[in-house]
Amino acid sequence: MVMPSRLHGIRIARFEPRWRSAFAALNIEWLEHWFTVEDYDREVLGNPERFILANGGYILFAVDEAGHAIGTVALKHEGDGVYELTKMAVSPEARGRGVGRLLMDAALDLYRSLPARELFLESSSLLGPALALYESAGFRHHPAPRAGSHYARADVHMIWGP
Repeated sequence: MVMPSRLHGIRIARFEPRWRSAFAALNIEWLEHWFTVEDYDREVLGNPERFILANGGYILFAVDEAGHAIGTVALKHEGDGVYELTKMAVSPEARGRGVGRLLMDAALDLYRSLPARELFLESSSLLGPALALYESAGFRHHPAPRAGSHYARADVHMIWGP
């Protein structure tokens, strides 16, 4: 399924096997730049079909005119209508062009179409621009840490609400 884009030449598309390596590469580049790749990251990035798609989740890509994935984001279904916005990354050469906002808008549009009751994310207080994007999209800081967090780097828990 191809979704319309507001950025010239960039379209949003759902996961296809040909972009599996891009999903991992985009996220690993970002994680290695800011943090470290944790064991849980390696599991999910190594087998997104099992850890995201098989459980009712979704992976979206920002794809340029040449057909290259330049950004990605996932909605991971945690069960009972709860989704995590996760694995959002944009290639270094595409950063600052609005690709992150485009991915965020597409993920929220998709979430609104689901029989869902909660959308949350985990992040780090070190990521000011990312937190500003999340806040501007309607995510609100939740004071308590997320129970059962998968990430050692996560010290921010946010929940989306229109």
